[in-house]
Amino acid sequence: MRLLVIGAVAAGTSAAAKARRNREDMEIVIYERDRYISYSGCGMPYYVGGELTDYEELVPRDTEYFKKKYNIDVLTEHEVLEIDPGSKRIKVKNLASGAVFWDIYDKLVIATGASPVIPPVKGADGDNVFVFRGIGDMNRILDFMHRKDPKKALIIGAGSIGLEMCENLTRRGLQVSLIERLGQVSPGLDEDMAVYVQKYIEEKGIAVYTGAAVTEMTESGVSLDDGTRVDGELIILATGVRPNTDLAKRAGIELGVAGAIKVDERMRTNIPDIYACGDCTENYHIVLGKPVYRPLGSTANKTGRIAGDSLTGGNMTFRGILGTGIYRVFELAVAQTGLTEREAREAGYDVAVSHDIKVDRPEYLGGREMVIKGVADRDTGRLLGAQIVGYGGVDKRIDVFATAITYGAKAEDLFHLDLAYSPPFSTTRDPVAYTGMILDNAINRDRPLITPQELSELIKSGEDFVLIDTREPDQYYTSHLEKSENVPHAMCRDVLVCKDKECTFVTYCNEGKTGYAVQNILKNYGIEKVYNLSGGIRNYLANCPEDVIVKK
Repeated sequence: MRLLVIGAVAAGTSAAAKARRNREDMEIVIYERDRYISYSGCGMPYYVGGELTDYEELVPRDTEYFKKKYNIDVLTEHEVLEIDPGSKRIKVKNLASGAVFWDIYDKLVIATGASPVIPPVKGADGDNVFVFRGIGDMNRILDFMHRKDPKKALIIGAGSIGLEMCENLTRRGLQVSLIERLGQVSPGLDEDMAVYVQKYIEEKGIAVYTGAAVTEMTESGVSLDDGTRVDGELIILATGVRPNTDLAKRAGIELGVAGAIKVDERMRTNIPDIYACGDCTENYHIVLGKPVYRPLGSTANKTGRIAGDSLTGGNMTFRGILGTGIYRVFELAVAQTGLTEREAREAGYDVAVSHDIKVDRPEYLGGREMVIKGVADRDTGRLLGAQIVGYGGVDKRIDVFATAITYGAKAEDLFHLDLAYSPPFSTTRDPVAYTGMILDNAINRDRPLITPQELSELIKSGEDFVLIDTREPDQYYTSHLEKSENVPHAMCRDVLVCKDKECTFVTYCNEGKTGYAVQNILKNYGIEKVYNLSGGIRNYLANCPEDVIVKK
């Protein structure tokens, strides 16, 4: 049996290696049009920034490695021009010699990856404008920096790659500006979580332009659609990717969402003996129950392994994704899994959300705060998604959430997880448990939350309600919400007993815990409509600062 693989980065090499582990009698050949294979693309920003200094760590395997360890022939600088499913053959061009030839297959794996999206903007083809997708792109950027010694850099696109490059170009001493067409940085997050990321990177010296479209790129900078001119000799395009599917499409292979290759749970296409995996394919989303396009290196490796198993007669199947991702920008970790609030509402869920501000471990051992947003289905209690912005322990918590969502956990189940505790690692009640408790209280125990945006609208509506600041007087006079009255927790039983029980009440504190305690007291006094501000005044200040009265 002869297996041909198109593409030799994450998915293609994983498929070939798994096929070899399953079958020693196969001939396996990988064709790759690039010079570089099986490299760590996710590590490239850190090489640019100088945190990673060993180039070999990025490109640990070459063609000789695959031949020696797996008896797999990898032919680099060989571009596949055509797939002929009827004759089970492919047309290949040797880019070094120009020779064109046909090769036959019994099984074929398409792992052609994805290519950067280049916006149709004047000057996007300039010598100082670079995409950042492969090792070659990285080398060209480093060569430009060595030759031209730029002082300012512009990054267009504020997703994970753009933000990672903000950090690493800053580490190299460049003054960095970040430009995003949408109204927020980190578009994979909800806006009320992205504000924490933007505030942080601005404090680190990054100039941020959101809701801004680039209209022209030049050697000295860019022009924005509002007439603003932003200077920068080095321009990085981090504007997303699209799947490389032209080859598959011309062969009659069915495409799915976002033009990606449609595959089943065993990575089979609609044409017998042709499989596809990695960034060129769509993936089944566990929560949405339908295919989506979320290209990630971890998913590419996983789907490649499954394709290699499937084509050799194995029984592995792909169970789906949640779109789980994490990145670091300077010291800040940003993570997400499952559905955002926006995505959940678009999918038709009646959504309950929570904001939880907690330290990752006790402060006496260096604990630092993280902000967790939980998203759940109000009808069933099922956990739908989570987002975290913080410093330590973010990876650990997002993986717990991803595991819980994968297995269909309800928000109330999070409290019952037997998570590891010791002061160097966590608090006695883990932040994950708090998220479960808050959502459970809102969904099942008549302790509803109100988000900063909802409260801001209520304040501006003129509707009659009582807004209670439950903190101590010194905290209240330092900053408080417009129209609020100060009733400290310790005094609330004496003061609130006289209030009209027919009124709507909203309680708040710094982060939510004391507001919740007063909410309980009000409910126990027979007041029906009592809401607690999700994430407290700190979350409100991050999202709706115009409504906060601050002592001068």
